[in-house]
Amino acid sequence: MSEIIKLRKGLDINLQGKAAESLVDAPLAKEYAVSPLDYENVTPKLLVKVGDKVKAGTPLFFDKNNQRVLFCSPVSGEVAAVNRGEKRKILNVVVAADAKQESEEFAVLDLKKASREDVIEQLLKSGLWTTILQRPYGIVANPADQPKAVFVSAFDSAPLAPNFNFALKGEKAALQKGMDVLAVLAGGKPHVSVLANAEGEMASLNGVELHTFAGKHPVGNVGVQIHHIDPIAKGDIVWTVNIQDVAAIGRLFLTGKVDLTKVVALTGSEVEKPHYVRVISGAPISSIVAGQIKQQAEGDSVRIISGNVLTGKKVAADGFLTATAHQVTVIPEGDKYEMLGWIAPRFNKFSVSRSYFSWLCPKKEYKLDTNLNGGVRPFVVTGLFEEYLPMDIYPMYLFKAIIANDIDKMENLGIYEVVEEDVALCEFVDPSKTEIQQLVRDGINLMIKEC
Repeated sequence: MSEIIKLRKGLDINLQGKAAESLVDAPLAKEYAVSPLDYENVTPKLLVKVGDKVKAGTPLFFDKNNQRVLFCSPVSGEVAAVNRGEKRKILNVVVAADAKQESEEFAVLDLKKASREDVIEQLLKSGLWTTILQRPYGIVANPADQPKAVFVSAFDSAPLAPNFNFALKGEKAALQKGMDVLAVLAGGKPHVSVLANAEGEMASLNGVELHTFAGKHPVGNVGVQIHHIDPIAKGDIVWTVNIQDVAAIGRLFLTGKVDLTKVVALTGSEVEKPHYVRVISGAPISSIVAGQIKQQAEGDSVRIISGNVLTGKKVAADGFLTATAHQVTVIPEGDKYEMLGWIAPRFNKFSVSRSYFSWLCPKKEYKLDTNLNGGVRPFVVTGLFEEYLPMDIYPMYLFKAIIANDIDKMENLGIYEVVEEDVALCEFVDPSKTEIQQLVRDGINLMIKEC
């Protein structure tokens, strides 16, 4: 076992509604959706029209910025709708699923004989290339690049995050094959990070560079792990893959078929019995939460989040699971006015400030809502960000450089090392209520445009 990398900074937010280790297979839904909005810096061009027949692995659209990158259907069926927004922007492509599922057939490659280009072409044609993200910038990787390394985080530390050791139980063969594929792409062993003292088969995978981490969130973020293993400098490119997507890649190379099933944790204080659900990527949210949300009092409502409470996206009850989500969280909507809320004792509220009493009960689980408890205020220097971001950068100065559109300072202060999820805790503890994740994405988009 590798030496444990211990992170002293961070914050665990203990919420009610952690998923019990029980798994339910969701029935095949009527419709599934693929959305270009789930990926950054993607400009879609349609390859299908309403009424077309498709199989799992059939391309639905490609990225105009890189026409080799295809986005494929997760199921077989008929294209039911192409939903558009303002200026005819493509929001998603909806496929009505067949009762009997079929997949496009792909070659079962022998990785000992196949070239790196053969492997890349297989991933591109199947649509699974979109699971490989590039750092810096957090965008879909360019297949023409040669990365310095490939990184995989085998655990998640976000609030109510799924236990991937449970979610991937019985998938060791697919995981091993997926790691073998990543080794071909990297030209060496992929880096895999595991949680100290965690059970499961992740630590027994062969042909990987294993790293062990301990600490509070965001210890599970792959960007934080990269920073402590092999930091990204200007000109460096590394690729990252979610551990469940590694299994999907492995299944493709084992069977020659696209199988986009994954296990999602249904969590949150407003879920009757939090548990795990096996679904197909792009599933409707209703197939996951139907009959699972607690009865609400008159005037109360809930927020459904595709992902975790820090970085997930708000979705409607008739929406779809986002491509990168491995968790669905349901919490109360914070739409109630609290009389003198700012001066109340707040025994049941969580805060990093000692003006609340949560610091006396570090292990208590809280039922939090979405209320910001105040509006946006001046962006002031507090020193809070440095306390919770376990990276050797100066976050406050970086954020100010982004606001000023100062590219040179952004480079020097660490813009290449972060994406939105890495600064989500900064947004949570920020007394100014600044949307820091969006601020960082704006800075990244400026770097892409100018550099």
